[in-house]
Amino acid sequence: MDGPAYWGIAGFPIAHSLTPKLFTIVGGHLGISGAQCIFVEARSIDSFLKQVASLEGDLWLSCTAPLKHSPQARLEVDGPAGVNAINQLKRIDGNWSGTSTDGLGFVAAAKHIGIEAEGSILRMRGGGSAARAIAAAWAAAGGQIIPESGRRALLSGPWDEAIFSEGEGIEADLGIDLDAAPAGGESVELAAKVNVSISYGPSASPQDFAVVMIAAQHLEAWKHLYTPELAQSLPSLTQVLEQL
Repeated sequence: MDGPAYWGIAGFPIAHSLTPKLFTIVGGHLGISGAQCIFVEARSIDSFLKQVASLEGDLWLSCTAPLKHSPQARLEVDGPAGVNAINQLKRIDGNWSGTSTDGLGFVAAAKHIGIEAEGSILRMRGGGSAARAIAAAWAAAGGQIIPESGRRALLSGPWDEAIFSEGEGIEADLGIDLDAAPAGGESVELAAKVNVSISYGPSASPQDFAVVMIAAQHLEAWKHLYTPELAQSLPSLTQVLEQL
């Protein structure tokens, strides 16, 4: 199968990102080769658009901060309901499409470490795009959520019925501080049996939850955006982690 001319990561900071390597691993498993791995270091949508305009051919990109919101308006790409952000973009013949896989990746990563969303309580700090994506996916998978305010509160959304309103003093099954700084920033410990982080730096290992999640959400991107027709041929999460 032919792939894009380019694949990689966009945003800032991204020097530590495993995404280009993940593209190579999954693409190799599917027999896709020839794409050039790129790092589009961009602090704004204007910088991003200027850089990708010079790239001829199709383009598959994972997006991180600060580019998760602006593509919706500038590229007319809609994120999932309530999430209102994207972290995956595809440009084919000049036309853009995209989606958010942060939430699906988080649920898959939690399952990988033995915590099923269904019937489990997630204590979550923060209300940004990743928090909304995780809340939506966790609720859709049958889990409950105890939100904690950080820099931003979790607003109303498709997860409302999953909110555990009497969470004071309750030890959740899983805790996540989504206000941790990128590239390995320190997380606040929450009242939960297991605390995890989705922020990773250059020294992260495949055993770290943040790496498990980045691999899981990357596989979801192939499944839902890049090559949905090959969803059944994708490698497993374990296979991908073994190659990192």
